[in-house]
Amino acid sequence: MFIAKNKYLFIGISILMVIASFYSVYTYGLNLGIDFKGGSILEVDYKDARPEVVAIKDKIKELNIGEVVVQETGDKGVIIKMKDLKEEERVKLMDSLKTITLTGTTTLASFDEKRFDSIGPVVGEELKRKTWVAIGLVMLMIALFVAFAFRQVSYPVKSYKFGIATLISLAHDTIIPTGIMAYFGYKYGTEIDILFISALLAILGFSVHDTIVVFDRVRENLKNKVAKTFEEIVGISINQTFVRSINTSATTIFTLLALYFFGGESTKTFSLILAIGIFFGTYSSVFLASPILLMMESWQEKSK
Repeated sequence: MFIAKNKYLFIGISILMVIASFYSVYTYGLNLGIDFKGGSILEVDYKDARPEVVAIKDKIKELNIGEVVVQETGDKGVIIKMKDLKEEERVKLMDSLKTITLTGTTTLASFDEKRFDSIGPVVGEELKRKTWVAIGLVMLMIALFVAFAFRQVSYPVKSYKFGIATLISLAHDTIIPTGIMAYFGYKYGTEIDILFISALLAILGFSVHDTIVVFDRVRENLKNKVAKTFEEIVGISINQTFVRSINTSATTIFTLLALYFFGGESTKTFSLILAIGIFFGTYSSVFLASPILLMMESWQEKSK
């Protein structure tokens, strides 16, 4: 009953976190990757030892092709992100990488090209627009589905209010990770790419699953009239699902953190953002969605 009785406290905490996230995005901006602003990405796999990242960056600087990002991947692989390259620039880059001398030896670096992708700025801008539209549509469709699924619930709150509460909590679950990514981009140069968008969509699915579990228990308890007031029914429903939600999320987060610390470089951002998003998604399912439902019921009673 603690969560139900202190609904405004937890709603206030969520509002503060959302405001902080908007401030982060406004202050630091979003460090978009080549998927959204255009550019080239080259992935190579070295046959012997992998050169130091510093040595690779120094060699690429000689080509005067602008700022580059070099990331290690796997045991011997390297991912290089840079501006959109023409074919002759790509050839010069490949030749330059072959002339890197491996540390502690006179042997030149030998590698296999795994992929080379190039995205123009126009395509990147279109992809950025479609990405946010897709996320918005997913959130809207989920909210409509929840409203439809609870269509038989008409008292004390209408079914569409379950959908509104779900939509608000989903917005909460996307805004906060985006704000955190804005700070990471400023502090550590972390880029927002397609993997980040994939993580956001996974977060939405995970969050709505937890939210529906709580709402479904509310529906059952309303039907069985386990308490006299709606606040008591919601409080009992949260208590009945609380341990399950926390345990499910905790095991998933621990797995993602293991992937972050021990997995490949290319999945670090994805696993970290997914872990952060699931944490806040669990918070919103338990501490935000149900309190919003209670708040709307309270406003409804006062308006009578």
